[in-house]
Amino acid sequence: MDMLTPDDLKPTTPDRTPADRNPATPAADRGRRRFSWSTLLLLVVLLGAGAGITAWWLRGPAVMTARIARGTAAEIVYATGAVEPETWSRTTPLVRGRIVERCRCEGKPVKAGDLLARLDDKEAQATLNDLRAQEDFQRHEFERQTQLLARGAATSQAYQRSESDLARVRAQIAAQTQRLDYYKLVAPMDGVVLKEDGEVGDMVDPGTILYRVGLERPLWVVADVNEEDIPRVKVGQKALLRTDAFGNQALPGTVKQITPAGDPIAKTFRVRIGLPDDTPLRVGMSVEANIVSREKADAVLAPANAVVNNTLLVIEGGRVHRRKVRLGIRGSAAVEVLDGAQEGELVASPATADIRDGERVRAIEPETSGP
Repeated sequence: MDMLTPDDLKPTTPDRTPADRNPATPAADRGRRRFSWSTLLLLVVLLGAGAGITAWWLRGPAVMTARIARGTAAEIVYATGAVEPETWSRTTPLVRGRIVERCRCEGKPVKAGDLLARLDDKEAQATLNDLRAQEDFQRHEFERQTQLLARGAATSQAYQRSESDLARVRAQIAAQTQRLDYYKLVAPMDGVVLKEDGEVGDMVDPGTILYRVGLERPLWVVADVNEEDIPRVKVGQKALLRTDAFGNQALPGTVKQITPAGDPIAKTFRVRIGLPDDTPLRVGMSVEANIVSREKADAVLAPANAVVNNTLLVIEGGRVHRRKVRLGIRGSAAVEVLDGAQEGELVASPATADIRDGERVRAIEPETSGP
């Protein structure tokens, strides 16, 4: 029989779970609260993104712009050419032969008639020696016929034949002597040897340019101009010259000559542009020339790429307005605006055809460099 203790007689209460000891919000309520906060945060993000997209859309697409400015309007005729001395000459052989001697005088002054190079003339010299031997024989034969004719032992026909043979040989000797000079290349003028080509041992043909002799100053640019542009080119017009050797430096020149006859195949005319004595350009340099056919100072200028069909895209109040303009001098980089636009106005540059009149845009102005 079990015995009861005093503790067994105390009233008992049911055991409490941890949840009973720590009363809290039910799980369903906690889940609903977490869902509400995350939804609210997502809505805020979406609303912000929507507002940004709406603001971007309302501002319109980005457009590069430039401002109408004042400056010098210039109409340009483009040409390409090379620098040459105004006075110079080429030296070429008249016969085919092998170079046996050359002066190695490139860059040195020479006088007219100075020997520059010599070709192998052994065969020509042998021919001359043979003709001189024939001359000696024909001369003795002529003297003999003269004596025989004086004694009446020869006919006049034999005498005349010997006289003719002697004259023929002497003419051949004179021609061959002259021909020997063809194997010598001499300076055609006083000047400087600008360029020397060919080496000892090279075979050269008639017409091969071996020497260029001329004056180092003055120089000019011999350029080709398209036939459709030549009516705008006049003697005395200024030109701006550029070459890779001097980067973006614009060098001055002046139109001095225009050939009266053009090339019907290339459809170009030759124009000679004079250079100042202090020009840094050198003989043989390739040059791009911009001949200024018309010029006007203090003109209202718009970028050339901003004009399409005599229309500018003017930006005012964040919107595009198509505006017809009247143009004057048209240059490669800028055009003169005679009417329809004012200095300081903002225009799309380059103009884009997909922008509608009145459309809202975001103007992006080019950065201006500081002083």
